[in-house]
Amino acid sequence: MQMAKKTLFPTREEMLALADGGELTIKVTPNAGENSISLPGENGPARILLIRVTATPEDGKANAAVLKLLAKALGLPKTSLAIVRGGNARTKIIAIPD
Repeated sequence: MQMAKKTLFPTREEMLALADGGELTIKVTPNAGENSISLPGENGPARILLIRVTATPEDGKANAAVLKLLAKALGLPKTSLAIVRGGNARTKIIAIPD
């Protein structure tokens, strides 16, 4: 019997600590092997949350998957998050409620 893999996230507090003025900068990797969220590494870009999604970057599928995954990780409704900048780029700015 195969069990479904549980996606692990950084804590809500760790992710919100990266926010600046109600905005969170993320770097997205579409077409990933699995959905995941990681904090920036020591050698990675500072204050940028790394998000990997299995969705393809076509017709907004990856953006929708990113918002859904991030909302789940933050314990917020996905309608409360919005892409402010970078809709067609890998680096995006997400507005998060206070």
